[in-house]
Amino acid sequence: MFDFITPELISKFIKFGVVGFSGLFVDFGLTYFTKEKLHIPKYVANAIGFMSAATSNYFLNRIWTFESHNPEIMLEYSQFILISIIGLVINTFILWLLVSRFKFNFYLAKVFAIGVVTVWNFFANLFITFSPDALL
Repeated sequence: MFDFITPELISKFIKFGVVGFSGLFVDFGLTYFTKEKLHIPKYVANAIGFMSAATSNYFLNRIWTFESHNPEIMLEYSQFILISIIGLVINTFILWLLVSRFKFNFYLAKVFAIGVVTVWNFFANLFITFSPDALL
């Protein structure tokens, strides 16, 4: 039933998770720095942190996780960013649903949302962004 789950897929998923975890530091670090030290409005600071983390995640995933040699870097990057933005929308919706409708603790809901979005981002990038057969 789960014949598609191979050691290579598991390795890529773990690498993807490590890269994503590194992105947390980029996101939170830049958001904090731009908001608290440069006094940029919080939502602009958040966007700077998010986009910087997504960009660093793209390059790390391109090189390390998926070992892409696609010369269409801007197309790949655009696909990765679009998938990340869709992931952010999914994350926000899950948070809203679990906190507002089901009265979950915010941080527990956030953990669940991150888990769902990690799976979405991984497979969307595997089959779209870094697939040798698929070009949007």
